[in-house]
Parts: sequence; structure tokens; C-alpha cells
Amino acid sequence: MIRRVAMISVHTCPLATLGGKETGGMNVYVRDLSRELGRQGIAVDCFTRSQNPQVPRIRPDLGPNVRVIHLPAGPEAPYDKNLLVHYLSEFVDGVLAFARHERVHYDIIHSHYWLSGLVARDLRRAWGVPVVHMFHTLGQMKNSVAAGPHEYEPQQRIEGEAEVMAFADRLVAATPLERAQMVWLYGAEAGKISVVPCGVDLELFSPVPQQEAKRVLGLPLEQCVILFVGRIEPLKGIETLLRAIALLAPEMPCWPESLAVIIIGGAPGAGIEQVNAELARLERLRAELGLEKLVAFLGARDQDTLVYYYSAAELVVMPSRYESFGMVALEAMACGTPVVASKVGGLAFTVQDGQTGFLVPEGDVEALAAKIRLLLKDRDLRHRLGEQAIQWARGYGWPTIARQILNLYRQVWSAARPAAVACGRS
Repeated sequence: MIRRVAMISVHTCPLATLGGKETGGMNVYVRDLSRELGRQGIAVDCFTRSQNPQVPRIRPDLGPNVRVIHLPAGPEAPYDKNLLVHYLSEFVDGVLAFARHERVHYDIIHSHYWLSGLVARDLRRAWGVPVVHMFHTLGQMKNSVAAGPHEYEPQQRIEGEAEVMAFADRLVAATPLERAQMVWLYGAEAGKISVVPCGVDLELFSPVPQQEAKRVLGLPLEQCVILFVGRIEPLKGIETLLRAIALLAPEMPCWPESLAVIIIGGAPGAGIEQVNAELARLERLRAELGLEKLVAFLGARDQDTLVYYYSAAELVVMPSRYESFGMVALEAMACGTPVVASKVGGLAFTVQDGQTGFLVPEGDVEALAAKIRLLLKDRDLRHRLGEQAIQWARGYGWPTIARQILNLYRQVWSAARPAAVACGRS
């Protein structure tokens, strides 16, 4: 029986403000899955690296049965995640010491990202309990769309991912495509990969009347809003969005008064130098394209505020070069806002082309501009796609997704139990 889960998220805390270099969909996933498992009666301890010695070591912020535990591992400050591999043994020791002190036994280890997978490997050796792992993104896929060597993931990550795929008892893929990529690129065993999509908090992300949302945000009621939400990094394709807007702007000279392109993302933290460099590059491009009056970079926003931005927007644009799933798309659709996205990775599954939004070829400025134009000019189309998006998103509520994950835990635990009994660990 599954009573307690060790949730491992080494490099990024599920309580962190979203939008920074190392915060995004994975934070949301770990946070919301843990919270929902807690609501369903499962005790969950989320272990993450301490980045601030002033933050309490144990925080119960995620509700009943859930604790977030901050453990020292390297400098207690934002830090380059690629260097954290040198401190994983310290993190493992912290987890083991915590479990001994609390006198708790974990039935499942659920790790996230390759660094956490290596931690899970050592914990499994100590505890003899099975490991479920989710990567969220794959280094090989990121390298396949990198603009050059400066964007390549380190070889240590690629090798670490392959190692985790080899030893984990079960791998979780967000889409059938991600499952196939693990098999094609890493030689993972197809039979131990389960496809379980990401979820969305339907209590938070639900439609707010557009005029009300604009009033809350202080936006002009007559202004049309195009919205981007995500990290400020080349992989997210913000340059493609800016160039698409530059194509459209001459068609409507009054757009500076009637249209706003809002870009949400970017926060202090690990990798802030890279974030600042990319933001500076995009701001220069905005000036070169003459879009200063149209495009606003607003920085990070918390999720309680995001629901108003999604609801205020006519459409959300995700011009990514790669997305393993695309949680922003799901959040936007739950708010009744159609999405225009690149047809890459998980977005090809999350966004239903012509039903909840549109898919366009990655990097195709003209195709992106055409779909933005179509949605801006056709209010009825926006409304129809938005209503269909709401219905689609309802199938991804966290109670449903958490039950699927819990069933997966039970399968893995049951399969591992005969071996545990044989070794005298029952």
C-alpha cells in the first residue's frame, strides 16, 4: 500500500516564483501533483535544495499531508544547475538523515529531472524502494534544436539521463512522442515507460470575464492583448513572436493604441546573467523592429495573477522550438483563451489544431503572423475556440492526473514487493 512518497526536485523548489531561469512547468507539476496526492490521503515529502538559509527547512505550504523540505547542498544561494552534480552526495546524505530523524519510511521515490534521478538512484540503494522518474525535458531534444554549441546541454546531462532511464523502475512521459524519444534517442525500454499527461489546476485556472480581468490588471478595456508566458530563453522562440508582430503592425497603424503584446517571464535567480543577456537581446530586437509601443516585458508574475492575464488576452502565443508538454497552453485553454503554438513536442498534443487554437511550423514567422491575424479579426472564431478549449482542459484536472500517477505507484510498488520480501524488507 502506498502511504508516503519521497518527491525529489533537487535544483528547483516547487514553492519558487515562476518565470525565472530555472522555474517553470516542472515547479508547477511537482507542486500541484504533491498537493493533490496530499488531498487524496498520501503523505508527500518534497525534497529540494536550500537556496536561502533564512527559509525554514520544513514548510507545510502545500496543504495537508505535504511538506517541502529544504536541504543544504552546495552554496545556499541560486546556483548553476549544471554544477550541482558535485553536491548530490551531500543532498542524498541530507535526505537519509531527515528520514532517520523523522523515523519515516517511503514506499515510492518520485524524482524529477536527471539530477534528481541520480539522487533517487542512491536513495533506492539505501531504502530498497522503487523509483518513478519524470524528466520534463530531454537534453538530446534540446540539443537537436539548439542554435549552436553555446546552447548545447552538457554531455554529463545526456549520460545522466541515459543512466536514469536504465535503472528507474518506471519512467513517466507526458506524451506518446516523449515516450518514443526516450526509446529512439536513449535506447530506453519501452515497456517501462508510462504516458501520463501533465495536469492543470481547474480551481485556479478558470475563465474570468475579459473586461473584469482587464480592470483587475489595469489594462485599457478596449485594448486587444496578445500574451506570452514562459522563461526568457532562446528555446521559447520569443524572437519569432516579435518578428510576426512586426509583419502585422503596418497593416493597422492604430495598433499602438488598440493592441498590446505582453511578455511575462524572467526573475532573479539561478542563471540570471543568461536571462538578462537574452532579455537585452530581445529588447534590442524590439527597438530595431519599431515595436517599443506594442511590446511590453513585464517580468515574472505569480499564478494567482496569471489567471487574469490569460483571461484578458485574445490569444496566447507559444512559439517554442521545443516543449515536452506545454503547461502554459493548458492553463490558457482552461481560462477559455485560444493558443497559437509551434507544432513541436508536447504542444502538438496539448493544442488541438483548429479546435482549441492553431499549430504552426516552428520558426515560421509568416505562418504565425497569419494565425494571429485571423484570431484578432474574428471574434466569433476566438469565442468558439475558447469554449472548446475549456472543455478540452477539463480532462486534465489534477484530481484525474494524480489518480493516474497513484495507480502507477501502486503498480510499481506491487511489482517490486516480491523482491523486497525475498530480501527481508517486508
